[in-house]
Amino acid sequence: MLTLPILAPTQLLWPHQARYRQASQALAQDLFDNLDDDLKPLVLLLALPVDTTQLARVLEPVNTDIPAERFDQVLERGREMQLTSNWPALLERDDMSQTLLLQRFEGLGVRKATQEVFDELDADGKYLHFAGWPVLINQHFIMTVLRLQRKPFRTYPSLKAGRYSTEGKPLANSLLTAALYRFNEEGMKALSEPEPGAGFLSRPRETDEVLRAAGKSFLDTPAHALGFNPATAKLFATCNTISSLRYEGAEGVGKLILARRHHPNLEEVFALTCPTELTDYRAVRKLLEMTTPDVHLLADGESVYGLGRVVGTYDPSREDLFAINFVNHYAWELKHGGQVLMRCHYGLPSLPRTRLNRARFRRDLRRTFGVIDEANTELLWDVVLEASRQQSGTLLVITTEALAEADRLKLQCTLIEPVPLTPLITRLVTSIDGAVLLDPAGYCYSIGVILDGKASGHGDGARGARYNSAVRYVESSAHPCLAVVVSEDGMVDVMTKESLEEERKANK
Repeated sequence: MLTLPILAPTQLLWPHQARYRQASQALAQDLFDNLDDDLKPLVLLLALPVDTTQLARVLEPVNTDIPAERFDQVLERGREMQLTSNWPALLERDDMSQTLLLQRFEGLGVRKATQEVFDELDADGKYLHFAGWPVLINQHFIMTVLRLQRKPFRTYPSLKAGRYSTEGKPLANSLLTAALYRFNEEGMKALSEPEPGAGFLSRPRETDEVLRAAGKSFLDTPAHALGFNPATAKLFATCNTISSLRYEGAEGVGKLILARRHHPNLEEVFALTCPTELTDYRAVRKLLEMTTPDVHLLADGESVYGLGRVVGTYDPSREDLFAINFVNHYAWELKHGGQVLMRCHYGLPSLPRTRLNRARFRRDLRRTFGVIDEANTELLWDVVLEASRQQSGTLLVITTEALAEADRLKLQCTLIEPVPLTPLITRLVTSIDGAVLLDPAGYCYSIGVILDGKASGHGDGARGARYNSAVRYVESSAHPCLAVVVSEDGMVDVMTKESLEEERKANK
């Protein structure tokens, strides 16, 4: 958790201000590090005085480089937007009082005007700032602002922005945006309490809970795009449940296409006389057994109506044809236009991160083994890249003492004649359980290795035995060592003593 200095009393607008910001920073850190640790979130508190003769201030952190004077006219601009902007979803609501509607319009105007300033400040910069909902405290609109790194944020594919639910809430166009909405919602709830921010300190939501809420809200977007009520469709819960079911002992693997019936890019192989509701999980899981690599279940957002295939060239700008790939047990992914928008494993959503980062891998090699011949570096990269394609997962251990370790562990591995690994040999030796032991020159000495190592209590109970055995081995090794763990869900972890130590410090 990031520890921040407590501000002097003259800088505080309310008693729990500094602690609220600390709790917000901790939540942002955990949430966005889980999605991509290159996002490096920073939480700022912006204060806009109701009395426009006073100046706007960035309350925390005090050393920010944000020019607060740029926000002095935000409230006036926000009021102008209230009169000129059209928010039809809100205007059509009949369950809100006139007072509440006016407050909502005021908040929308202030946030939109604030975001305009941040967009100007962020133009061509390295950061992106996202303004949260304004909450009135002591005659100031307090806004929780989240700063993220631009480059990793823009890396991931997304849908078109600007969709709104029938209740007037914006629909997320990506998992990252959904996480932003959930983060802002937590902040707004905390600041709206009788003692603003106090409840946030005693009842913080678990990061996994917020992530699941983000995944759920993101799946509302394809449901809305197909013309269905997201609350009725419950796509996130439906996909999780179907992926968790087995049929006669077999895990569910196949594809479900979400699109309206008679979509121009769908060809029906056969139709069901009585469509099967998507919430009839076991029936849908049974139907999934009939799918093949090119024949999929066809669903309209509420029910499966047949089996068929995708034909022709789909125009992604339509955003009316989505695919749910059931990868293996309790693992699935949402795709659109050939791009993975979100992955989900055991109910926990994640971004479609690049499985391996070439520059980071080369850096880890240098940090662990010093200078390595360029040809050997390329050979190791090719080996690791091939291993990352192993669908059942695998484990590579690169160590300077590979020969000695192979001899020490000979009773719990299969020794082979030293051979430089090629993509073909890598594919063969990673197809069985156990680790593959090789040296920094790319020579393999043993396969199917059962690793040992001293338990340190630094593993991850949410990960499997392969991951945790690699943690124990790397931490216990007296020699330079690097492990590459490929999980069944496609996640790839490159771990060294340095990376494990950095991770522990970050989690303190």
